[in-house]
Amino acid sequence: MKLYTVPAAPNPTKVMLYIAEREASGSSLNIEQVRVNTLKGEQNSPEHLRRNRFGALPVLELDDGRYLTESLSIIDFLEEKFPENNMLGSNPAERSFARELERIVELRVATPLARYVHVTNSPFGLPADPKAAAEIEASLPKALGFIEELLGDGRNLLMGEQVSIADCTLQSGLQFARFGKAEVIGDYPNIQAWDQAYRARTAALAVLKF
Repeated sequence: MKLYTVPAAPNPTKVMLYIAEREASGSSLNIEQVRVNTLKGEQNSPEHLRRNRFGALPVLELDDGRYLTESLSIIDFLEEKFPENNMLGSNPAERSFARELERIVELRVATPLARYVHVTNSPFGLPADPKAAAEIEASLPKALGFIEELLGDGRNLLMGEQVSIADCTLQSGLQFARFGKAEVIGDYPNIQAWDQAYRARTAALAVLKF
């Protein structure tokens, strides 16, 4: 299998962190990672558009030549294909709560952060949008406060002691914020502690660039 990806971008980073965490736990996924240079527009090349007509990343090419083009679909596929040491858990309740927390982090933190970078300091040179930036700034404290409270019991990771896809998603969003020079967790000591600890993990050191 091949994963078409790009450093720093949130969704590719989420999947790369997931793969690195699975490998660190002893799973052998054997996925070749192929970089697509988005700053040079390679995501819009005919070759890549044959993989994903929307020109987005990541894309997982399966051994039979088919493609998965959504980050969570890729993760779900890998959870099913390599169930030993999986990240979602061993029963329906564990898997549901793990997926729910990931969705909260994705929809209320990581996605707004990605948009915030693009309306303040876009790597693609998009124009600044102060109104949109202010709206995102106003929305983030509720979600970040939820995560800050979650970490308030001293847990090391978002789901407790076991790494989860929510950790991968939150760190992918925070890396993109660092890439875009956006400081967003200065008022949240528990998130800062989690961030420092997570970035020291073997998987994070192998994947994160910023």
